[in-house]
Amino acid sequence: MSGITDVPGVLVGHHQRLGDGWATGTTVVLVPDGATGAVDQRGGAPGTRETNLLEPENLVQRVNAVCLSGGSAYGLAAADGVVRWLAERNLGFPVGSQPHQVVPIVPGAVLFDLPRSTWGNRPDADFGYAACEAASATFASGTVGAGSGAVVGSLKGGIGSASEVVGDVTVGALAAVNASGEAVDFATGRPFAADHEVDGEFGVRWPGRPGEAPSARTDLNTTIGVVACDAALSKAEARRLAVAGQDGLARAVRPAHTMFDGDTVFALATGAHELPATAGTFADGQRAAALDALCSAAARVFARAMVHGLLSATAAGGVVAYRDVWPEAF
Repeated sequence: MSGITDVPGVLVGHHQRLGDGWATGTTVVLVPDGATGAVDQRGGAPGTRETNLLEPENLVQRVNAVCLSGGSAYGLAAADGVVRWLAERNLGFPVGSQPHQVVPIVPGAVLFDLPRSTWGNRPDADFGYAACEAASATFASGTVGAGSGAVVGSLKGGIGSASEVVGDVTVGALAAVNASGEAVDFATGRPFAADHEVDGEFGVRWPGRPGEAPSARTDLNTTIGVVACDAALSKAEARRLAVAGQDGLARAVRPAHTMFDGDTVFALATGAHELPATAGTFADGQRAAALDALCSAAARVFARAMVHGLLSATAAGGVVAYRDVWPEAF
């Protein structure tokens, strides 16, 4: 599918286990050549790794990958496998004179999907390593990777992605849709963020009829994802992309950023295209205006990614999918 890998230099890989007591997995967004990294975290229940490193005032400027995983706090172990995979290829922050003397920089976040698997079945380092092995510019959506056990409100969630071009810059997003809030108006079957559809990309006809919300749901969730672009941004500017991605999330689910969500959006900027230099006052600053346009796009593509994650998901772990409630939409 098209989406975040439309940004040159960005790859995505999944690894998951489904069935026999499993419904969980890991998704890795790889940037082998590195990218400026940032993060914005909202909601009351985060599960994260290496997010302090991404603060603008801290030393490391570029990251090698972002690890998104199911398994709640246990799933943070998946990032260890990503670090191992990168280290084997001498990719990381140099800390010595030899090529292999590097520390791979892998921020990560996890979502809560423990009820979808038998207790004790959750991602570990091997999931992260396998996701890296699978990484490419072409990847699946729906009930895969970190979206394998995801739930959005009363329905099955999943992995979704989208992209948009702003001038010379491509902006893409990937979301693991796993929100406490609902993503759909059950009176009509229309997703809340459907207004952002571009050229019929969702490939469905909204039912326009009421659907009965399934009774099974959990109040422990968390949507996690990545916004990427090929502009040259500072860490502080990249964080504005992550903030805008959270705006897209809030357009797609109601309510968003609750005490039971740990919504976390990372940003990656690969640096291929320079933004205009700011000149004059803030009011006519070209760089600020160019960045603002990228942020507006980030909100749109993240909202679209959320809808793709909802529509492409299939039932798993005892949770029905959108396509089960409104099959005529497809």
